[in-house]
Amino acid sequence: MKQSEIKEMATEELKEKVVALKKQFEDLKMAHAVTPLENPLQLRKARRTVARLATEITKRENQ
Repeated sequence: MKQSEIKEMATEELKEKVVALKKQFEDLKMAHAVTPLENPLQLRKARRTVARLATEITKRENQ
C-alpha cells in the first residue's frame, strides 16, 4: 500500500485496516514459525504497512 493511498483514506477506515493487517501479520508469523514461508519478505512488507498506517493515524490525531 502506497503512502498516497493511505493519505486518501478516512481515519476510521485506517483504524479498521490496521486491525485487519495486524491479524494478517500475526497469522503470517505463526505460519512462518511452523513451516518457513515461500517468500519471507511478506513479513517485512506486512509489518511496514502496519507501521505506515499507524503513523498516519498518529499524525492525524496530533493535528
